[in-house]
Amino acid sequence: MKKIIVLGAGLVGKTIAIDLSKSFDVTSIDQNGKALESLKAYPNIKLKKANLNEEGAIRKLVADADLVIGAVPGFMGFSTVREVIEAGKNMVDISFFPEDSFELDDLAKNNGVCIVTDCGVAPGMGNIILGYHHHKMEVENFKCLVGGLPLKREWPWEYKAVFSPIDVIEEYTRPARYVLGGKLVTREALSDPELVSFDEVGTLEAWNSDGLRSLIRTMKVPNMIEKTLRYPGTIEYLRVLRDTGYFSDQEIEVNGRTIKPIDLTSKLLFSQWKLKPGEREFTVMRIEVEGSKSGLSKRFVYDLYDEFDEATGMTSMARTTGYTCTAVANLLLQGKFSRKGINPPEFVGEQEGCYDFIFDYLKERSVNYKIH
Repeated sequence: MKKIIVLGAGLVGKTIAIDLSKSFDVTSIDQNGKALESLKAYPNIKLKKANLNEEGAIRKLVADADLVIGAVPGFMGFSTVREVIEAGKNMVDISFFPEDSFELDDLAKNNGVCIVTDCGVAPGMGNIILGYHHHKMEVENFKCLVGGLPLKREWPWEYKAVFSPIDVIEEYTRPARYVLGGKLVTREALSDPELVSFDEVGTLEAWNSDGLRSLIRTMKVPNMIEKTLRYPGTIEYLRVLRDTGYFSDQEIEVNGRTIKPIDLTSKLLFSQWKLKPGEREFTVMRIEVEGSKSGLSKRFVYDLYDEFDEATGMTSMARTTGYTCTAVANLLLQGKFSRKGINPPEFVGEQEGCYDFIFDYLKERSVNYKIH
């Protein structure tokens, strides 16, 4: 039985480990013992507590693995992927680190390994879908709207996070890049708000966020944009917090001590944004792809609406993110995708058969995309 190491046992890492353990020998590793405890109900998953920041630790931990899954926080992601490459192991990663993954491309090729990065729901599935259509037709326009929200709206935030608050805050501070008329445009995050209606949840608010990531480099599409979805009104208080400095990483002095405002903010928000046990939430995404093939206009719309799974207790964001990752992990383990180097998900979508495999895999796990 093939061995898989899952680095990180948060909500998404846990979901990944459980899914893969049905077919493979899985070991879940985290430096947080409390996170590992939530997996004790699954005796077929081996648990290991280890400091992943320790020099050389990851290379030792993955030495016997056939595949590594990266599910650590974004600030740890780049160095984690580098160490896995140095260990000579294939990997699927969902840490969504801010650094340019292609900086590791030569290292990955020299070590003869296949690394798939950004392999979640968005980025992730959006890339796979665009990669598939880009291979089949001439794409002119690509738009991705995506968000994860609690079903119950509660003042003041009307929001809950299933991953690190610092990673969430990145969406509100990092400049948003999109492509318009073949040219790269950079705007501040939270800009160009618009209201968008969805049958299942009504009207949501969308704004520019920096979610295109690798697509800017890999896809020659004249118009591409990604926007984050939240409940209407959210943008106003986020702008107040950001512009007042609560999201700043510039150190300030308070009563003789030096702190970063973002560290304090994330500490305060963590408990308020944390999902309560059994609290229901949903993931909503709409992807629009427009272009032409053989002179005929083509337009495809993908709608995803997915809710918390009461039967398993798994969050929707963990399922929609985690199962995309495990679908691609199966592609690698079955030898259906093996391109050496750094591979953003659009490269997977371009390869014949991978798109259908992933959609079938997700459907088996009740993650359903409606295609119009």
